[in-house]
Amino acid sequence: MKKKYLFVCLLLFPFLLISQNSLLSSIDKTDSTGTVEAAFKGLKIVNFESTKMVNEREFYFIVFHRFGSIRTGLDGFFGLDFANTRLHFIYGFSDSFNLSIARSSFNKTYDVSGKYRFVQQDDNFPVTVVGYSQLAFNTLLDEPVLQREVRLGDRTSFTQQILISRKLSENVSVQLMPTYFYEGYVPYAPQDNSQFALGVGGRVKLSQRFSLNLDYGLHLNRADGSPFVNPLSIGVDIETGGHVFQLHFTNAQPTFESGYLGNAIGDWGNGDIYFGFNLSRVF
Repeated sequence: MKKKYLFVCLLLFPFLLISQNSLLSSIDKTDSTGTVEAAFKGLKIVNFESTKMVNEREFYFIVFHRFGSIRTGLDGFFGLDFANTRLHFIYGFSDSFNLSIARSSFNKTYDVSGKYRFVQQDDNFPVTVVGYSQLAFNTLLDEPVLQREVRLGDRTSFTQQILISRKLSENVSVQLMPTYFYEGYVPYAPQDNSQFALGVGGRVKLSQRFSLNLDYGLHLNRADGSPFVNPLSIGVDIETGGHVFQLHFTNAQPTFESGYLGNAIGDWGNGDIYFGFNLSRVF
């Protein structure tokens, strides 16, 4: 536990500096108005949303694919037999407002989400701030699981996040994600339906087309004895023409917010992790 908190503190450290005049601010990439662009190339860091927005009148199609645990070995073909896929469609109504719908094979979940940019990092403001909301419906949940009639509220989960990013230099960006999420049905009975998490993430540019990304979610009120764990993911972004291809390893197979925050079960310590990719295409 101490190691986890130390890990989070190290990632949060850059945010402690944003109230000061950073020597790196002079080499932040800016446009003619002083606005800092491209803190993150992908709409996702790995699992968490980034502060990147879909531009006005642009349409994005994203495929999220998580194989099963590589620990299954040859019996499960190292996870290939137990894949989870999410299809995500996003439209930019403006440069600052996006709306999306998606369907995930994990619990046959449908979700709708909105994303709004309140302010963008520039010469006069140290960070970009974006609000993100998601409403999800678990259509797989049935009466044998609950041992009673399934109500609409049981199927519903929703997530509210504030995404705060800062581009520290041309090659390094960091992000903080305070999160509240609610699950109508929690698989572990002692767990509160209302849950809180703090996400941290970052990006290090390795070359013109490659970057190393990492994100982590610290669950703040997980019930004692819960089988679920905090999601930790690491991956690589590859820019190729009209899309960003993301390859990664994670201990969370679900790809929607309440899923990976509340239902991650993998264990990095014993190799119980999932390989996956995010493939986005803009039209």
